[in-house]
Parts: sequence; C-alpha cells; structure tokens
Amino acid sequence: MTVPDLSGFRFTATHEWVETVDGGARVGITDFAQAQLGDVIFLEMPEVGTTLKAGDRFGVIESVKAASDLFVPVGGRVAEVNGALADAPERVNTDPYGEGWILRLEDVDEAGASLLDEAAYTRLTT
Repeated sequence: MTVPDLSGFRFTATHEWVETVDGGARVGITDFAQAQLGDVIFLEMPEVGTTLKAGDRFGVIESVKAASDLFVPVGGRVAEVNGALADAPERVNTDPYGEGWILRLEDVDEAGASLLDEAAYTRLTT
C-alpha cells in the first residue's frame, strides 16, 4: 500500500479516521487498525440517514481474528455507506484511506469529538 498524505486526516484513540471532503466527512479505520485485525471479511454499517454523535458506535468490523465495534469520530448524518465493501471488504486492508472508506457524513458536528492529528496518532501507535 502506498501511504497517502494524511495531513488532512484526523484520528481517534480507537483507530478510526475522519477526512473533511466536499462539505462533509469520510470515515474509515486506520492502517494500524486493519493490520491488527487481519483480513477483513464483513462490515456492519448504519443505514443512510442515521444521525450519529461523536463517539457513537456505528457498526461492526469482522475479520478472521476478531469482531470489533466501530465508533464515529465526529457527529453527523450518514449520507452514504461504501457499498463496495459488501462484495470486497478486503479493500479496508488494501486501501484503508482510499477505497476502504466506510461511510460519508453530512451536517458534521465536532461537539464532543476527541481527535488527534497525524503526529499525535503516530505517537499513540508506536
């Protein structure tokens, strides 16, 4: 995997990322998280239109090793889920910051969000 420029990404201590795009936000899990999980085989994702607050559980990711809850880094309304992951969940492993994104939020609300920049997240995981 080619590591993208992550300067526009923010991260959580639970290994999710958020990137501001097109007036909303994309959410996924970090490369560190996917490496710890191993081969991803299934994702449970929220319904489009669901409203979430920062820190809410929004789904489950299952791998050959474990199942883990997913927590949304910022609040907002689910505008889109990455439907391609239903047929190709391994995209989370091969491209966690690109094609492996999990959901897109609109009406983003950072109230209650506890976000780390890239440097702080790197310190957390090394």
